[in-house]
Amino acid sequence: MRQMETSISGTSSPTHPKWRKVVYGGMQPGFGDNHTDESFLEEMIMNANVVKRDLLKVVLDAVSISQYLCIVALVVLVWTYTLTNILTEKYLLLLNVSLLGSGFFILLLTADMIPFNLLLNYLLQNSFFITALYMLSPIYHTLTRSISSNSIWALTASLLILHLFLHNYSGSTVKAPGALDNPTLTSNISLNASIVASLLISSRLPSRLHVFAIVLFSLQVFLFAPLVTYCVKKRSFKLHICFSLQLLVLTLIFTYRLHKLLFILLLGIFVFVNLVCPYWLIRIQEYKFEINGPWDEAKLCFNITE
Repeated sequence: MRQMETSISGTSSPTHPKWRKVVYGGMQPGFGDNHTDESFLEEMIMNANVVKRDLLKVVLDAVSISQYLCIVALVVLVWTYTLTNILTEKYLLLLNVSLLGSGFFILLLTADMIPFNLLLNYLLQNSFFITALYMLSPIYHTLTRSISSNSIWALTASLLILHLFLHNYSGSTVKAPGALDNPTLTSNISLNASIVASLLISSRLPSRLHVFAIVLFSLQVFLFAPLVTYCVKKRSFKLHICFSLQLLVLTLIFTYRLHKLLFILLLGIFVFVNLVCPYWLIRIQEYKFEINGPWDEAKLCFNITE
C-alpha cells in the first residue's frame, strides 16, 4: 500500500521543463526573460564583416579625391588670374567653348551608347542655360555691391570648403547616362555651395561679359566635370589614373607659377590624401573588433517591394 502511494506521488510530481529558444510565446515557466543556455556563446563570431584592405587599392581609390581637389584648385586659379586681369574675357570665352566641346566629345567616347534624343536634350538644355545666364549677368554683376571684399573672400572660402566636404567623390553631381541612382542631398548642397561661391567671385569683376564668362566656366566645371570624370573612370580605370596624374601635374605647375608657398601647401595636401590617409586606414583596421552572435537583430536577405 505504501509502495503504491509513493509510485502515485512520484508520477504526479511536476517535471522541470526544458528551456526552448523561441521568438514569441511569452516567458517560459521556471526561466527568466533574459535566460540563455550553455550554447549561447557557441554561436559567437568575431570580425565576420571586417574587410581586409590592400594598401595599393586604397591609394588608387584615393586618386579620385585628389583629382577633384585638382579641379577645384584649377577653378580657383582661373578666378585669381581673372581678378588680376591676367585672363581677359575673350580668353575665358574661348576656354568655355573648348571645355564644352571637349566635355561632350569625352562623353561620346566613354558613355555607353548615348541615344541621339538624350544628346539633343543635353544640347538644348545647355543652350537655354547659357542664354539665361547671359541675360542675368547684369544682375550678378551688381549683386554684392554693398558687401565688402573681405567678407566676399571669407564667404567664398567657406563655401568652397563646404563644397569639398559634402561632395560625392565616388559619383557624379548630375545623373550619368544609364545610371539608376539620383544624386544625393549632400551632393546637391555641395553643388549649390559652389554655385554661390562662383556668383560671389563674379560680382567683383569689372564688366558684365567677365561675369558671364567666369560664371559659365565655374558652372561647367562644377556641374559637368564630375560627370566626365565618372564616365572616364567607369570606362577604364587605367585611363582614369592617367588623366588624374596629368591633371595633378598641370595643377602643380600653375600653382607654382602663382605662388611657391601655395605650391608647397597643395603638394602637402596631395601627399596627405594619397599616402598618409590610406596608410592610417590600413593601420586602424588592426584595432577593429566586431562581435556577432544570436543577440543581433535579424536581417532580411531580400528586398521588400510593394
